[in-house]
Amino acid sequence: MTPHPHTTETLYFLPAALLALLFWAFLPSAALAQEKISIKANGLTLNANLQLAGDKKLSDGVVLITHGTLAHNKMEIISTLQELLKERGHNSLAINLSLGIDNRNSAPYDCKTPHKHQHWDATREIGAWVKWLTSRGASNITLLGHSRGGAQTAAYAAITANQAIKYVVLIAPAIWSIEHDQKSYQKTNKTALAPVLARAKQLVNKSQGDRFMENTGLLYCPNSKVTARSFLSYYQPDKRRHTPYLLQHIKLPTLILAGSDDKVVKGLPELVRPLIKGKKIKGKNMQLKVIADTDHYFRDFAAEEVADTIDEFLKP
Repeated sequence: MTPHPHTTETLYFLPAALLALLFWAFLPSAALAQEKISIKANGLTLNANLQLAGDKKLSDGVVLITHGTLAHNKMEIISTLQELLKERGHNSLAINLSLGIDNRNSAPYDCKTPHKHQHWDATREIGAWVKWLTSRGASNITLLGHSRGGAQTAAYAAITANQAIKYVVLIAPAIWSIEHDQKSYQKTNKTALAPVLARAKQLVNKSQGDRFMENTGLLYCPNSKVTARSFLSYYQPDKRRHTPYLLQHIKLPTLILAGSDDKVVKGLPELVRPLIKGKKIKGKNMQLKVIADTDHYFRDFAAEEVADTIDEFLKP
């Protein structure tokens, strides 16, 4: 698989965050149960929510969680999952993707904000957080992602060689097809995708990829202002945005969770089953679990079943 151009990671800590970290070893465990962490990576301040289970340390293992499209790290499914994993003895770090915004808050992306973020920014930011975790002593990291964050997690897992990463968990990870992009863009923006995509390509080819295209629309945001480079990253045909393709390149034990009533990522089990049948990685089967009577967000009892399934999967 061709490595992604964003695999090179740069990372350095905010002075305040670094100062705080110097005192970690002297703080009681209860004070560290939940902590907002900030780092500086690729010129942006990135934020995450760290939850430690009981008296555990990062060296005991951690689940790195990535949220979905234009969402945030305190949305219901993410915050619930952190609590449920904590109850089962698992540390977790829920990252807040920057989406091109410095020090982005834990809130949905405002569609009025011009889009300059790119789909592949997430893989670079996941890598930055992996680097931070390993610098804090974590040597048993599970990568977990939901929805688009699941596909981005899978993309990172498919290219990483970091020995600290032991498992991958994908919850309703995104799938991709040209037809779906065309239908979705037409429905949201009342115009065809092809001519807009052609214009974005033209601008990028003229070295004007950072130029904003007005009233263009991106993902869930109709008529939004978006750079040509950003638009291409989300709509240029690319099989690396298709989780079933990425599964063929992941060399880590992987668990895929799907909702039986998911209307966002439709047909995931049918696409995944042929790829994982009998497939073993490092002694573990690549697994698919379909959670009955739940949609894309795995609420209530479905969330408990997700946490129980993850807990069982992570056992040696």
